[in-house]
Amino acid sequence: MLSFLRQNSQQDKYIPSRLETKLSMKKKPLILVTNDDGISAPGIRALISVMKEIGEVVVVAPDSPQSGTGHAITINSTLYLNKISSGDVTPVEYSCSGTPVDCVKFAVNEVLGRKPDLCVSGINHGSNSSINVIYSGTMSAAVEAGIEGIPAIGFSLLDYDWNADFEPVKKFVKKIALEVLENGLPEGVILNVNFPKLSEKDIKGIKVCRQAKAMWSEKFDKRTSPMGRDYYWLTGKFVNQDNGEDTDEWALKHGYISLVPVQFDLTAHHAIQNLNSWKLNDNS
Repeated sequence: MLSFLRQNSQQDKYIPSRLETKLSMKKKPLILVTNDDGISAPGIRALISVMKEIGEVVVVAPDSPQSGTGHAITINSTLYLNKISSGDVTPVEYSCSGTPVDCVKFAVNEVLGRKPDLCVSGINHGSNSSINVIYSGTMSAAVEAGIEGIPAIGFSLLDYDWNADFEPVKKFVKKIALEVLENGLPEGVILNVNFPKLSEKDIKGIKVCRQAKAMWSEKFDKRTSPMGRDYYWLTGKFVNQDNGEDTDEWALKHGYISLVPVQFDLTAHHAIQNLNSWKLNDNS
């Protein structure tokens, strides 16, 4: 496992890890940073601060919160891209009027001069474990990068508070990012990383696991406006239907960071043989 920057108790200075030393001998990696909570969210600011320690950072993120947008793209209205960093200030930052996926498309096609070595999305304010990965703008941005052939990671913290504390997870973010830069990822695979809301000392480690089988039991809270028009708030309860001890939900509940490899190939390969037994081309 990657050793972290360790503080020398005698001289009070940092000792670079093996991977950081190797990276420092190479050209700095180009890292694209995005999210779905918006460019001003504390989560992305924490992520940027970590990535600046590793490589050259370019930020393209939504100009407003885009949680729950999934893999949506903007096709029926105009898009705007605004550079918000001034002059030669680094990292270079752009806000985008579109979705997280739009941000990645903009970055790849309009902003960056070359394919980035890594795309990181987050750190999301709230869980993207289990079925949440389907709805997540954070993870959809990472998946879009994966489609473009860019190694990508989505990071989320199990704390929905805007003022959530991201300090306890920063060293783990750095560790995972360095490992991906060093080892790469299998083709078509993206990492979905979720952090429990714990102090650094209480986090037990990182578990590679599978997505738990779970769902949202939804309910609509119906209300009436002063003008007499009905309106609704979507509410619901998260229901974990999986008792396995190899899932992301189990890991998070027991104090571990969950790391789930996900893919954008949605083919149910195990079902193909059975479906080929159907008489689909029988005209009788």
